Formats: sequence, C-alpha cells, structure tokens
Amino acid sequence: MSRPNFMRRNMIKLALAGTALGLCAGPALAQPVSIDFWDMIWGGPTYPAAAQALVDKYNAEHPDVQVVYRSVPWTNWYETFVTAIASGSAPDISTGAGFQAVQLYDQGAIMPVDEVVAQLDANDFAPGALDALRYDDHYVGLPWAVDLRVLFYRKDVLEAAGVAVPTNWEEFRAAAKTLTADGKFGLVSSGDSGGMHWILASSINNGGGLFDADGNAALNGERTTEALQYLTDLKTDGSVNPASVGYVNDDARGSFFRGEAAFLLNGPLLPDQAGGVKDQIGIVPPMQALHGDVGTVYWVNNIMVYNQTEHPAETMAFLKWWSDNALPLWTEGKAGNLPARQSIQADAYFQDNPSVKYIIDTYLPVSKTMSAAVGGTFPQLNEIDGDGFLMSLMQSIWQGQPLGDNLAAAQSHLEEIMAD
Repeated sequence: MSRPNFMRRNMIKLALAGTALGLCAGPALAQPVSIDFWDMIWGGPTYPAAAQALVDKYNAEHPDVQVVYRSVPWTNWYETFVTAIASGSAPDISTGAGFQAVQLYDQGAIMPVDEVVAQLDANDFAPGALDALRYDDHYVGLPWAVDLRVLFYRKDVLEAAGVAVPTNWEEFRAAAKTLTADGKFGLVSSGDSGGMHWILASSINNGGGLFDADGNAALNGERTTEALQYLTDLKTDGSVNPASVGYVNDDARGSFFRGEAAFLLNGPLLPDQAGGVKDQIGIVPPMQALHGDVGTVYWVNNIMVYNQTEHPAETMAFLKWWSDNALPLWTEGKAGNLPARQSIQADAYFQDNPSVKYIIDTYLPVSKTMSAAVGGTFPQLNEIDGDGFLMSLMQSIWQGQPLGDNLAAAQSHLEEIMAD
C-alpha cells in the first residue's frame, strides 16, 4: 500500500508506561483479559467490518480474552501512534506502515515477536518476508501481507498497434515510444509515492537499489544511476504522459483504465479494480534490465506488539491466531495486498484468479525490499519511505530535468538520513 508522507527525523521522546498490577480482595470472579488491537485500513469499505468479524470470532473462541478492535485511518497515522506511546496509552498490538515497527523498536516501544515466529513454519512465509523484519537479532514484527509493484499493460492498445509485450528494457522503451501517438502515451505515472515506486522498482530490476552491500547510501551507484537514466530517457522520448508529474496514483490509474496510456506500474490487485476493462489489463512478465537482471520492489506489511502491554502472553497468542486465520481479510475484506503466508496464498481465492496467481508465481519470487542489497531492516527506512526526497527526484525526472544535479542532491540527502 502507498504510504503517507511525514517527516520522521525528530521523533518525540517515548514515555513508556510501567505495568500496573491490579490487586483484588476476596473471591471476585476474574475478568477477561482485554487487548487493544489497532488496525490500519488495508482495503476498501468492507475491510474494517471483515477485520472486526475476525476479532469477534476470536473473542467467541477465547472467552477469557477479549480483543477490542479499532480501525485506524491513514490520515495522521504516525502522530496517532507516537502520541499514544508517549502518553502511555499505546495499543497492545497493531498493524502499521512497513517500517513503523523497526523505528519504534529502536525507540524502545516495540517487543520482539521471536516466540511467535518460532511457533510458525518459516518456509510458509513469502521469500524474504521474515528477513525483512529482522533487526538487532530479533524479529520486530510478524509479516501478514506483502505489497509489490507490477508492470501492467493494456491488451487492446498493444494489439491495435501491433506491438508485442516487451520482455526487456530495450523492447519496453521501443514499445512505449511507438505507442505514444494521437494523444495517448506509452506510460502514465504520478508525482506522489506511486511515481516514486518507479525509482525503487527500476533500480532493483537493474541489480541496484538505494544501498550497497555494506549498507551505504548508493543512489549514485552504477546500476541505480543506469536505471534513473533509463527513466530519464523514457521522458526524453516523449513516452511519459506529461500530466504524470501532477497526478496522484488514482489519476494515473484512471488514465490507464480509460486507455490513455499503454503501461502502468501499480499494485498486484490492479486488474480486480479495473471494473469493465478488467479483461483488457495484462501483466508484463518480469523484464530483463540492462544486464539481464530481473526484480521489483515490495513491502512487508506486519503486525507489532507494544512494550506497554500488560498481557504479553495473551497478546502473542492472539498474534499467532490472527496470522493463522487471516484469509477473510481478503475474501471478505478485499485487502489490497497479498498474503505473506504461502498457505493462505494457496487458497482457491488466489489460485483461481489468473492474474493474482501469475504475480504470486513470477513477480513475488524476484521481489526485494527497499533495503536491497544490504537486506534486513533498520530504522532509517521509515524516514526514507516517507521523507519525500525520492518523490522530488521522481518529479524532476518526469518534468524532463537533467538527472545530474537532482541525483546528487538526493544522494546527499540519503547520506544525511543514514548518518543519523
């Protein structure tokens, strides 16, 4: 899911509350343990109701534990959590942005979930998903979903022009240029985080990324610079809709659905959101980049447990149950990502959907997180994901500005973030 953009450098001091021990006199009956679960809205209007129904099922099966569900909107989500932590009113457990857990763990607010991971089959998780939550020799969260970027095409647009589906970057550039005619464009993008994902997806596709193997900032590394120059060349060719820089993701998707562009980089469930043109949406196979590499970017959405919980054992037990029973979040809640667990991916709901099955089989195995090529996770990723400097770089590219100075400025900013 695209993440909102907030400056995260100057975090407030986290005031962690101590555990309160309640003493009761006499033979009063024990009250059920109460657990607060804050969950982001991961889908459309049906998602919160489906998640609440799943919580209700857990409560019915566990009368000694009652989970209180709260649906948290993405607007001002960051302030919501850090304010709650600072005031001693954090939830026991929550979902959140992809790198929220590691940053809050680094500030002493998050409890490792190693014991839950030990109870699950590590091979049941999507490739790399568990490693993406490993920090300080602990798992700071449990993967529940993955969100990756896939290149889609309009079947009708390519067929009308007699253009074959590209298999590598050279073919893609030629196809995009050919398909730019009569008020239509080879590709459409946006100037928000959806556009920024072109930087991440293409640099990983070309064997690069934001970092080198030692974890140093490497936006100006050879492979990443090649990828950024490639995007610049697409713009120079005239293949990118010039409105892209001012578009948000919904604008870009609308343009693509109307057939105004041949290609769009977007989330894995895009065809199911295309309405009457669903059958015209095709998936470009993972393309070979300049040196034959394949790949794309993905995020591991996770659930985290807070140190403020007074009921860690019960909270961990609920976390495992939620992971084991998460299927209705998609079948009923229409979550906009893919399950992190392969046993859930194996359900007919996904396997009988040709486009989703194709993405699971071909794109997911070659996906890497923003931490490629160093791997793992670290607190600075949360700031990088939401700071906005990569969006500025993408906007400059879609505006047709020369790459050099803008790339140097972005590299310098990335170095500053990593030095904190």
